[in-house]
Amino acid sequence: MHRAIVEKLRVHPELLAVAHHNLRRWSEQNGNSQPYFDEWKRILGRPPNEVLDLVVEDSERMRAMRQCTPFAGMLTPKERWKIYDAFAAGAHHPGL
Repeated sequence: MHRAIVEKLRVHPELLAVAHHNLRRWSEQNGNSQPYFDEWKRILGRPPNEVLDLVVEDSERMRAMRQCTPFAGMLTPKERWKIYDAFAAGAHHPGL
């Protein structure tokens, strides 16, 4: 899923504003996920190419970070279903 998000962000980097907005909104709730939100804020403060590389990085740290992703709402339902259908058909990318 995050690979598709990164592909979309490479074409439309202005959509990073969605992630910033989600973090601001979620941080107001001060839930148990606040340490993740704080780390995502640090990540989103990096240059855009670094952010995109980190979003799909195959590391234990970034796999954990993706469990609490600020990129919710980035893909349209049609884009998500295309990924789900490809995965179900066995044509998935590693790490989706």
